[in-house]
Amino acid sequence: MTDEWKAPAKASAETGDEKSWKLLEKTLLAGVQEQRRSRRWGIFFKSLTFLYLFGLLILLSPMMSIEKGAALGSGYTALIDITGMIADKEPASADNIVGSLRAAFEDKKVKGVILRINSPGGSPVQSGYVYDEIRRLRGLHPDTKVYAVISDLGASGAYYIASAADQIYADKASLVGSIGVTAAGYGFVGTMEKLGVERRTYTSGEHKSFLDPFQPQKPAEIQFWQSVLDTTHQQFINSVKQGRGDRLKDKEHPELFSGLIWSGEQALSLGLIDGLGSASSVARDVIGEKELVDFTVEESPFDRFSKKLGASVAEHLAMWMGFQGPALR
Repeated sequence: MTDEWKAPAKASAETGDEKSWKLLEKTLLAGVQEQRRSRRWGIFFKSLTFLYLFGLLILLSPMMSIEKGAALGSGYTALIDITGMIADKEPASADNIVGSLRAAFEDKKVKGVILRINSPGGSPVQSGYVYDEIRRLRGLHPDTKVYAVISDLGASGAYYIASAADQIYADKASLVGSIGVTAAGYGFVGTMEKLGVERRTYTSGEHKSFLDPFQPQKPAEIQFWQSVLDTTHQQFINSVKQGRGDRLKDKEHPELFSGLIWSGEQALSLGLIDGLGSASSVARDVIGEKELVDFTVEESPFDRFSKKLGASVAEHLAMWMGFQGPALR
């Protein structure tokens, strides 16, 4: 009888130990889960705080620039950067540059405006918008001079814009000019034939698909497209001549409008620029106000992301496949 009672008692003890361990295990797991949950919420709130402060900084940055300008006293030089490709939805778009120009000209303390340029060019339309606005503002504010200062590169559409300024400066090693127009694409006709793929295009209009890279080119369409480029090129030339006037040495050097590009030292002798200098030296020695206040419109990262998100895939495919319009490059 004694042995029979001992066996169940031992089994009962083991069952109690197992229950204790399971309870302890559950308690530990619950603690770990709670720690993970707290860590996740901590990361969430830290990220939220960072985004809030980042957004607040972006919103306050224009105000900080204004306050900085206001603290400089009686006068200063406005600085506007034109950097990268000149195109719609890019930092160097006409909307951004024109907005900066208007803000600078409306500021009574601005004694002169410097366009600091480092760009290979881009859209003739965007460049033309900026060119026309510079000339309009110069007419409204004749006492406020505009100076274009080319750093590394001021080519094509960038030079188009610069030619609207009162004077142009560059470094002796800057690259200046490239007064020409280009439109490039690809042709896949031979590839299609080798692959045995047939292109089927349905259009309303005899020449509607003349830029289709999957179809053979026609001599008449090539001639037409060349006339479009020649017309755009002549518009470019006329604007540069209007802006630079007699300073250009184009009669002695007709290659000025051939699309070639020169160093700043060569550009000076050709009349493409008026002198050698930097933004700071022009502000100090030409304008007479060494203090620079940046009027460049800077889009927030959220705006840039929204614009890129809104751009259609079809638009990018069209550009890659050769359907983009003329470019000043």
